[in-house]
Amino acid sequence: MRAALWLLALFAVAVAIALFAGNNQGTVTLFWPPYRVDLSLNLVVLLLVLAFAFLHAAFRALAALFDLPRQALRWRAQQKERAMHASLLDAISHLLAGRFIRARKAAELSLAQEKSLSAAEQKLANAAQIRAIAHLLAAESAQALQDRAARDEHLQQALAQAPVREAQETREGALMRAARWALQDRDPEGAMTWLRGLSQGAARRTLALRIRLKAARLSRHTGEALETARLLAKHRAFSPDAAHSIVRGLAVDLLNDAHDVPQLQRAWESLEPAERLMPELAIHAAQRLAALGGDPHLAREWLLPAWEQQAQLDEALKVKLVNALEEGLETIDAAWLARIEAAHRENPRDATLQYLAAVACVKRQLWGKAQQLMSQAAISLRDPVLHRNAWRVLALLAEERGDQPAAEQAWKRAASV
Repeated sequence: MRAALWLLALFAVAVAIALFAGNNQGTVTLFWPPYRVDLSLNLVVLLLVLAFAFLHAAFRALAALFDLPRQALRWRAQQKERAMHASLLDAISHLLAGRFIRARKAAELSLAQEKSLSAAEQKLANAAQIRAIAHLLAAESAQALQDRAARDEHLQQALAQAPVREAQETREGALMRAARWALQDRDPEGAMTWLRGLSQGAARRTLALRIRLKAARLSRHTGEALETARLLAKHRAFSPDAAHSIVRGLAVDLLNDAHDVPQLQRAWESLEPAERLMPELAIHAAQRLAALGGDPHLAREWLLPAWEQQAQLDEALKVKLVNALEEGLETIDAAWLARIEAAHRENPRDATLQYLAAVACVKRQLWGKAQQLMSQAAISLRDPVLHRNAWRVLALLAEERGDQPAAEQAWKRAASV
């Protein structure tokens, strides 16, 4: 459509010129005594147009001639700028390829070229960011070469360039790189110090949280490591299984760091509700509480969610659950006895539940029922500890009823497991 309009306009101009020039009888007379020159008006107009075009071209040529020095200066600046960017790209390429000495030299060459441009008053819009990145590349190469003095020097210069608003992201990157270098030097406190320099938004990024997690674990700050792992899990930085495993391991470490019952209770209460529902954590917390001489009723309260999931637990975890419950059966109440009996009735062939029910009967001095259940369990138990304990209980029961041969046979079976 636009081309058609331009074509119509061109035709209109052509028609106007034809109408003006075709029937134009006007003349222009020039008097130059003693001469007289008569020219047609059309020719005069054509000569004026040609003269204007010639003068315009002449002035453009003169302007271009006088502008040659400035153009030459600009061309040299462009060449230097291109060489600076090429050196920066070379530094990145060499660093990725593991040629750290070449990467460091290329980064330093880029800095020298940028300095030359600044000295020639050819300031770049992103000069501060380029200097910061070049210093970071040089620092990274120095870190790989174990030249910590050069690394720290380039890092400080990169941070000195980075406060400019345009280089804020580069500054945050420099702080994160410094934190990772501190971790490589086995200095978790130094890594934490560098991370504290980040803004609140940058500190919650996945990369910063990963560094914080490693630093917290290395410095044995289990509570902070657990909180960081929770944030990473919410950000989906790990797969669900990996996140579950990491959080569970840190929670276990947090429980292990408690050295008395009040500390253990505070550690348990600091866990999130979903974490307290994990059977592994509940069982470990109950065992830890028993080891510290805590209240068995409180241990069973912690174990209740795990007990409600006991049908879905694997064999090893179920054995741990039974061991944790067995440690406090002397003070077991009627509600827990009912739970154990109900579980045994639902799955009467489960040797682990038979063993637990038998031990509960022993604590209640129900010798006959305990003898029956433990005899059945001793045949099917696969866990060596429970198997040995089952024969030991059978030996004690035999001694209780005065059957010395049966007791000796049970003791031999317990010793042979």
